[in-house]
Amino acid sequence: MKAFGKYISKYLLSFFAFALVLLFVNILAFALTFSGIVSKEYGSASPANMLEAVAADLAASGISEEKSQELECNHIWAMLLNADGKCDWALFLPEEIPTQYTIQDVAVFSKGYLQDYPVFVRDMDNGLLVLGYPKDSFMKLTGNYFPIRAVRIFPLFVTGILAIDILLLFLHYYFSKRRISKNTEPIMTSIKTLSAGKPVNLSIQGELSEIADSVNQASQVLSRQNQARANWISGVSHDIRTPLSMIMGYAGRIASDRLASGDIQQEAEIIRAQSAKIKDLVQDLNLVSQLEYEMQPLHKEPVRLSKLLRSYAADLLNAGIPEKCSLEMELSKDAETVVIECDARLIPRAINNLVQNSINHNPQGCTISLGLIRSDTTIFLTVADDGVGLSPEKLRELEEKPHYMESTDERLDLRHGLGLLLVRQIVEAHGGTMEIESAPQSGYKTILTFQLPLS
Repeated sequence: MKAFGKYISKYLLSFFAFALVLLFVNILAFALTFSGIVSKEYGSASPANMLEAVAADLAASGISEEKSQELECNHIWAMLLNADGKCDWALFLPEEIPTQYTIQDVAVFSKGYLQDYPVFVRDMDNGLLVLGYPKDSFMKLTGNYFPIRAVRIFPLFVTGILAIDILLLFLHYYFSKRRISKNTEPIMTSIKTLSAGKPVNLSIQGELSEIADSVNQASQVLSRQNQARANWISGVSHDIRTPLSMIMGYAGRIASDRLASGDIQQEAEIIRAQSAKIKDLVQDLNLVSQLEYEMQPLHKEPVRLSKLLRSYAADLLNAGIPEKCSLEMELSKDAETVVIECDARLIPRAINNLVQNSINHNPQGCTISLGLIRSDTTIFLTVADDGVGLSPEKLRELEEKPHYMESTDERLDLRHGLGLLLVRQIVEAHGGTMEIESAPQSGYKTILTFQLPLS
């Protein structure tokens, strides 16, 4: 889910960043578009600057040659009206421009245009200076006015609006992310559950309902496949039992027949023993399949582990173990009274698989130790031996070995692979964990960890 959240965050952040970049590009485009106009129209040839320069020249000793050339270069004409409205001085004055004006005429053109020429005026001691700019060079808004208060707060208004826009954009991003995460969390959880091989039933309304339906369909397909696989294994296991029982029966009769030769009896005993191993493997395979696909109901009940461990040890010794092997038990005092909810049939099965592994992989003999240690919240059940152990490569191969139902590796050792898989399935079905420790010539140890019930 975190990865999906990062994925959503990435694209929402990219949207936010794109909005900021777009804003920056807009400002840059505005600056590039209007910077030339502003620098030209508000430079030395601007109405304000030109009025001041021409007025200064006229007040001194007359218009300078340099200023005259600048006026001509920018197609600006000029005239000076006296108090009677008569033109006393003019420069580059167009023919259609009159040279006599009334007070009413001056009041009109001073705020706007004169014969379509945008004009600008400046009051001087000796009259009214009028500058006329080329037609269509300036647009004068003759009827507008702006309150000073509005002009003063305009920059603050623009800044505030921009800040509010950015804040709203961020809030939109934040709540969009939360909404997307909330809507997709059930889907991601279901996909994770589905990837673990467990069925899901997802119910979502709205835009994501199609995705939910697809996940449910995939779950149904997976469930049908798992059911078919489990049924197939169960059927094969059932079909094998009958002929296997007959083989074991006949092999037992031949092995005990006094009329048979010693070699025949020995071979019959081998057939019986190997058939018993096949029977155990078939049972393990069927049980692993049922646990994996949750078809094996757990009959949990309060069980005292120390009693269960002693009972198993007694049964093992009564059944007989190889002469070169011995059995020890190490139970801590605080573990004697530990009671957990478990299936009293499956836990001994897991312990027996581990013990048989130690016996089978140490033909030269070993000492097998069963242990029980308690911590504040955990009980550790250990099965260990002092045999040949495993190399780091073999241990890693054992831990990383593919699933027995998916593997096509001919090196797969069913005694270790299936036996340990069954142990792991049983432990995990009880909410526990399994850990393996081993080194060459330093024995082999399996630690089964179970959580204690809260008192």
